[in-house]
Amino acid sequence: MKPDFSLCIKCKGRLWCGLSYCPLIAKAEAYFKASKNIESINSGFFGSSPGIFVGHNNYPKLGFGILSPAEKTSSLEYDNPHLWSENNYNSRQIISLRSSLINSRSVENAHKSSKLVELGQEIAMAKKPVDVEISLKQKPRIKLNISSYYPPTGPTAKLKKARITENPRISRDVEKAFYDTDLKANHALLQLYKKGYDENFLAKVLSSGALGIKKQRKLVPTRWSITATHDSIANALISEIKQYGFFDYSAFFSGYLGNYYLLLFFPEPYSYELFEAYMPKTSWNASEKISYTTDYEPHSGRKSYAENCAGGFYSVRLSVAEYLKKNKKQASVLAIRVITEQYAVPLGVWVTAEAARKALKQKPLVFSSKELLLKYAKALIKNKFSYDISHILEKSIILRELRQQKKLTGFFS
Repeated sequence: MKPDFSLCIKCKGRLWCGLSYCPLIAKAEAYFKASKNIESINSGFFGSSPGIFVGHNNYPKLGFGILSPAEKTSSLEYDNPHLWSENNYNSRQIISLRSSLINSRSVENAHKSSKLVELGQEIAMAKKPVDVEISLKQKPRIKLNISSYYPPTGPTAKLKKARITENPRISRDVEKAFYDTDLKANHALLQLYKKGYDENFLAKVLSSGALGIKKQRKLVPTRWSITATHDSIANALISEIKQYGFFDYSAFFSGYLGNYYLLLFFPEPYSYELFEAYMPKTSWNASEKISYTTDYEPHSGRKSYAENCAGGFYSVRLSVAEYLKKNKKQASVLAIRVITEQYAVPLGVWVTAEAARKALKQKPLVFSSKELLLKYAKALIKNKFSYDISHILEKSIILRELRQQKKLTGFFS
């Protein structure tokens, strides 16, 4: 079967083309191959683990790994998207950090606890990285594992035994959620989020199987836990947002790591639509033409997974929901993401969340009408990227509904 590379922007490495590997990821791996010298590592090492990694293949038998650089150093920086964004880390800095994380893994049943799973839960719930002693069955294999869902990880090795060499510091809030075996996982996530725990931390705790009703607790693949966390928190925020008044016609624009967001707010009941426009010769778009994917959520909510934009749909949705909740307003939000050649290697959906947050931190431009807002949007994208977004705007479900929707004021006039 001849591979269909037109699927790339929707597939994002999921091998819909029919190949046994992704050519785009393989190219990135070859270019950014892990450079950390691990020749001295044979049977094991002492390190500081900032988290765990749970694979998604062969469910329910999953790869369960302890992530750690091969040295006892503060590894907080190795798994901290908010820190990376606040300090404007570039792609090479992030890849350098993440490629130093050795994934010491074994195979665990998602539905059964074990000593290793319990150890992983302690690491995931800890306030700061935990010192560990790792014993390996083999020398780590140098590889940079890249995904559009989660940050890269470095060399992998089969785990023989792992031991925590200090008492992990776990907050009372997290301990309470862990020991409450009658509390549903989504309720636990929301409670902890309101206490100030960010979505990166919460996704790790959920992935470790430390939350939820006792009989339903299980390991959750990392890529699934990230989207589940984004979706669960945003759902709760959106239910509150729908009670608020309307935002003005407004535009926000900024970006991070070659990902730029133009967010258009319309004074209408909450709905959300995302277009992801891939410039030529960027990750997932090896063609000479601009391509895009799109997904939409009506006021009543989605009934199915956003297959086209995948995890990026939910991460940006969370950023938008946070902003609206903070400002006690609701709006119909049209988000346009422009992915440029600067984003050479996918680093995970955290990039989209942080890029959207950077846009929402800017002072919005406020307009008196929908027409002026859209005129500005076209001019901005044309000026910044030499790209006419008229065809995207024509495809927008939100804009189509705004054109067709009749209002009560129209009947009175």
